[in-house]
Amino acid sequence: MKPRSMMYPAPAVVASAYDEEGNADCCTLAFATMCSHRPPAVMIAINTTLKRKTLKSIHYSKEFCLGFPSLEHVAEIDYMGIASGYDTNKIEDVNFTYADAEMVNAPIINEFKVSLECKVIHVAEVGSHTQITGEIVNVRADEDVLDEKSRIIPEKLNPVVFDDVTHSYYEFGERIAKAFKVGLKFRK
Repeated sequence: MKPRSMMYPAPAVVASAYDEEGNADCCTLAFATMCSHRPPAVMIAINTTLKRKTLKSIHYSKEFCLGFPSLEHVAEIDYMGIASGYDTNKIEDVNFTYADAEMVNAPIINEFKVSLECKVIHVAEVGSHTQITGEIVNVRADEDVLDEKSRIIPEKLNPVVFDDVTHSYYEFGERIAKAFKVGLKFRK
């Protein structure tokens, strides 16, 4: 294979922000990952070569939310990734609703069961994309995806997995082992 951007698995996530007029906008991203435990942070990358109003809004506000959609919303998030906020109101187009985040000036899309509220702490231009690191200042999760210790149960969230090589969406699988435990058998 020739070199290309790829990460397996990759979550399909939706970044949302308010623009200069206070209008909510969002876009679906294939490039998102954790990047720090302390402070808790995520890194997203938005294509700079395309018309991305959400990128402009994040540059303006320096804050954003990152929503983790469930499989039931795959058509909506696909649309949010192919339409431009300069041409239409994507949130209204898919009949979603939003509310103000608690800790940042950004919209949280109510239909997503898990959302992160982030403050921009670093921006870098990397080839075709603008890479944005956001410090996670608040996590919102619906009760129905949490266990008794308030941890997210991935099977209940039922997140969407995106493959940038085949441009396809996939379903999350089942747990096969407990991390940091299954490999202990090799410790000497």
